[in-house]
Amino acid sequence: MIKVFLADDDALVRGGLRALLGAEKDIVVVGEAANGTQAVHGVRASRPDVVLMDVRMPGHDGVRATREITSWPRPRPRVLVLTTFDLDEIVDDAIAAGADGFLLKRATPEQVVEGIRTVAGGDALVAPSVTRRLLETLAARRGTGGRDAALAAQLTEREADVLRALAEGLSNIEIARSMHVSLETVKTHIKHILYKLRVRDRTQAVVWAYRTGFADRR
Repeated sequence: MIKVFLADDDALVRGGLRALLGAEKDIVVVGEAANGTQAVHGVRASRPDVVLMDVRMPGHDGVRATREITSWPRPRPRVLVLTTFDLDEIVDDAIAAGADGFLLKRATPEQVVEGIRTVAGGDALVAPSVTRRLLETLAARRGTGGRDAALAAQLTEREADVLRALAEGLSNIEIARSMHVSLETVKTHIKHILYKLRVRDRTQAVVWAYRTGFADRR
């Protein structure tokens, strides 16, 4: 079972998510919170696999709560942030705080469920249908500097291909199939990419790829 904790200040949203996830055989809701402070305490007590975290909540917001939760020793709960298109800067902050992925609140029920499974399975949630517009906004807002160019130059051709595949929203298994390599080879490439780009996880690697324009280069 995938244990999920819901953090949102809107009781109706929490109720809808609880009903949605309650219908899934492999997911169980283990707790709820209406603000970041409650979320941190509730997550510490219930130790879920995934925290579905709203970004704007009264007092201790979702970004601060995310930063605290992701600072815990591994294995820690994975944090899946909820947002809307007009919260680009907050989402950027949430990713910098260590969020493992994010969904738009306009996502379909199917996307929410699959997003939780994706994050619980260790992959980042960067589905193009949900996040491309947001990431392109980040790319437009920030230019490529000399440091970014130097980091990109360290990537091998194969690693560059894997990074672009990550930016397209492909999972490790999908990348392995498309490149006709083993799953372990893909994981090794990703490990090298994170080290060379000096980013914490694959979500930040994808943001880096869009922010610098690397995702659109061929």
